[in-house]
Amino acid sequence: MSLDETATTQAKGQGLLKSYRPFPGVSDELLDAAGRVRPVWQPFIDHLSSLTPEQINDRFARGNQYLNDAGVYFRQYDQDGAHEREWPLSHIPVIISEKDWQIISEGLRQRAQLLEKVVADLYGKNELVSEGYLPASLIAQSPEWQRPLVGVEPRSGHFLHFLAFEIGRGPDGTWWVLSDRAQAPSGAGFALENRVATGRVFSEFFAKANVHRLASFFRRFRDHLVDLQGDSNSRVSILTPGPLNDTYFEHAYIARYLGFMLLEGEDLIVQDDRLMVRTVAGLRPVSVLWRRLDTAWSDPLEFNETSQIGTAGLLQAVRHGSVSLVNALGTGILETRALLAFLPRISERILGEPLQLPNVATWWCGEADTRAYVKEHAETMMFSPALSTALPFASNQTEFIGHDFDKFHKGILETWVDTKAEKLVGQEAVTLSTTPAYQDGSLVPRPMSLRVFLARTSKGWEVMSGGFARIGRTKDASAIAMQAGGSAADVWIVGDKRPAKESLLHQTESPFFKSQTGVLPSRAADNLFWLGRYIERAEGAVRLLRAYHMRLIETADPESPLVAQTAEYLEKIGVAPEKPVPDGLCSMLQSAVASASKVRDRFSVDGWLALNDLAQSATDAQRKLKENSDVPHAMGLLLRKITGFSGLVHENMYRFTGWRFLSIGRALERAHRMTDLLSVFTAPEAPEGALELLLEVGDSAMSMSRRYAVSLSQATVLDLLAMDPQNPRAVLYQLTEMKEHVEVLPHTREFNHLSDLARSVLQVHTSLAIATPESLTPEELGELRDQIAFLSVELTDAYIR
Repeated sequence: MSLDETATTQAKGQGLLKSYRPFPGVSDELLDAAGRVRPVWQPFIDHLSSLTPEQINDRFARGNQYLNDAGVYFRQYDQDGAHEREWPLSHIPVIISEKDWQIISEGLRQRAQLLEKVVADLYGKNELVSEGYLPASLIAQSPEWQRPLVGVEPRSGHFLHFLAFEIGRGPDGTWWVLSDRAQAPSGAGFALENRVATGRVFSEFFAKANVHRLASFFRRFRDHLVDLQGDSNSRVSILTPGPLNDTYFEHAYIARYLGFMLLEGEDLIVQDDRLMVRTVAGLRPVSVLWRRLDTAWSDPLEFNETSQIGTAGLLQAVRHGSVSLVNALGTGILETRALLAFLPRISERILGEPLQLPNVATWWCGEADTRAYVKEHAETMMFSPALSTALPFASNQTEFIGHDFDKFHKGILETWVDTKAEKLVGQEAVTLSTTPAYQDGSLVPRPMSLRVFLARTSKGWEVMSGGFARIGRTKDASAIAMQAGGSAADVWIVGDKRPAKESLLHQTESPFFKSQTGVLPSRAADNLFWLGRYIERAEGAVRLLRAYHMRLIETADPESPLVAQTAEYLEKIGVAPEKPVPDGLCSMLQSAVASASKVRDRFSVDGWLALNDLAQSATDAQRKLKENSDVPHAMGLLLRKITGFSGLVHENMYRFTGWRFLSIGRALERAHRMTDLLSVFTAPEAPEGALELLLEVGDSAMSMSRRYAVSLSQATVLDLLAMDPQNPRAVLYQLTEMKEHVEVLPHTREFNHLSDLARSVLQVHTSLAIATPESLTPEELGELRDQIAFLSVELTDAYIR
């Protein structure tokens, strides 16, 4: 059957394959050499062909909406700096048969075993160099070679626990290894999100297809890390460079998915040769650390002294054997591009067998014989830095392809190779296979590579049944990188039988027990505390801005006493009403987003989306609003979103210590702001209408009319907004909340004595509880405000510094 006949029959008139023409001399995942749809793809193509273009677009939109709702993003860097880019999902999965995957898996397990032995030798006996299998200069000059690690044996007995391999299929159908990723492989979390999104796009088909699941891979790896833990009082944690890293979303996602702490370098300290995490309950040991941070930045005492994201003394804890690192420090040497030139021979030396899955042919130009071969065949090669550890097809990593040089300039090319020599590798020019991508209503071939993940478990190396595919945005394979605008696709491994349904949570016959209470790092407590403060601060500003603009509209006189004093107060708190939506308000909300971004692993997806929507709504309102008359309505909308976010978080957040710090921040800010407002707007010189404004801003006008039979007065307002223990807007109510939260924080009582923080909160609470409305003069209120503000300093001293 010809290609046209195949398209007519299988696409059922919809033309999905009408533009699908494999590139000459290139292997294709969808069609075989005769132009027929491969059997493993046929059911999917039949399903896709049964859908109208509108249905396909609707399903793609469903997947995009999931990714948007889940907050999946990729941090991209360009000439304008860093910015968050929507996750670029290629909706058509890459489909591979179970039989083909078994071949790939066996080859990669062998390669993982080989790499373990190579890195153990490089930091151990160093026989590969002494016997001539690796050039000494190549290893010594590599920035990934870390001399302080020589002789340091991993506590776990293994250097490697989690690996990724970038692979591609060549023109003859053979799979090649393009790159080994052993430093801190990324993409596993994105693979999970790709799977969920693609599963929703093709929900009807996916539920019945025999696609292998991913959860068991993560469950077994999690169990392996827990087994490495040893001491039940220690923790398994993930070390991240922080929110500015391009894959930070994945770090937070994996930490939340597996139930591990997500830490930054500043969270950790080495004490008595043990790695400890700073928590609100004091120092706690960390015995297993899955690092997503390159070795060079991990310890400023031993490696890069300029690093501000590492932990001083980390290597000393490793030497002492108190912590297992995943992967071990120094394993980035395995990513060196020139190493690919020597692995085939090393495999014969170490394993006694050839590589089952060959890597792309590579020649290091530091030896005369190979340099001569490279010069002779230069026009068929790609050239790149020998010591590079960047992914293939990453921008600025391939200097040029030989055939780009005109033959007339071959002499110049040969001279250039001689000059570069040890700093250069030549590699066979890779022609990647293509896979279908959906474009303009039809399928088109696009170059692709796969990232396959391997995890060490109690039973050896396990391969994730699927992975992460990078899809080129054009026919050019150099545009396959994510930073170059490439997209990502799910990878389906399809078998003949329905796979067993597995999840991360598996049933057990073991006796039931409650796990230990979660540990809260001090940095996380600080960010949750300030998140509560920023949100409450923004809510107070919104209420006051709405009240100000309503009175400005009523009087049409910005110089009227109440309007002028309110404007003066707004300026004092950083939201001067010079424009309908002040910059200060947007800044408060952006500060809240920044605090939340640092605790993404402890924050629900719904909460994160609600907070971003809130901040974006304020920015949109600032851009759109031109008239002051529109502000009250806009502030009302923002207010409802703020209270909606607060309710969502406070009603759904588990009552761990983190929730208490969030609640303390919220209560402290509300008590402080209300006390300050009362000190200003209940003063004898306060303008007419000030008491009504206080009730409006304090959302207590209805309570006033029901609570008090007498007319509005300074005493009744102070009683309701300062001293009423039943009014959530009252200062005393918030101090009671703070006191109750502080009483159950760690170290509140030592030897039956209150901590300094608990004593201060009790003193402030008592001083207001025994006061009377008549005694609350502006001066007394000002002193109370300062005492409340100082509680923030005491909390920081007690739990965060």
